[in-house]
Amino acid sequence: MSVVIDWDAFLHVFIAALLGAAAIVTFYALGLRLMVRAGHAPVVTPVEFTDAIAVISEKEARRAAKQAAKQAKKSPLTEGQKKLSLWGAYGCFAVCAIAVLAGIIIIVVGL
Repeated sequence: MSVVIDWDAFLHVFIAALLGAAAIVTFYALGLRLMVRAGHAPVVTPVEFTDAIAVISEKEARRAAKQAAKQAKKSPLTEGQKKLSLWGAYGCFAVCAIAVLAGIIIIVVGL
C-alpha cells in the first residue's frame, strides 16, 4: 500500500488559508484603526485571573479610559468624517465576520 500526496491540492489549500488569514487580520486591524480615528477607542476593563501575566488595576483602567476620551475630543476630523470612519470600521468588521462564516460553511458543507 502506497500513500500518494496530491501536492497541487495541498498548495491550493495552503495558499487559500494564507490569503484568508491575511485578509481577516488586515481588515480587523483596519477596522480597529478606523474605530479609533472615529473617536471610539475600545477600552477593555481589567479582569482578575489567577494565572495572568499582567493585570492592570482599576486606577490604570480609569486613566486609559480618560486618556481615550481626551484624545477623542482632540480629533481634527469633522463629524461627517468621524461618522464615515465609524461606518468604515463596521464594514471592515463585517468583512471579517463574512470571511469567518464562509470558512466555517466551507468546512462543514465541504464545497
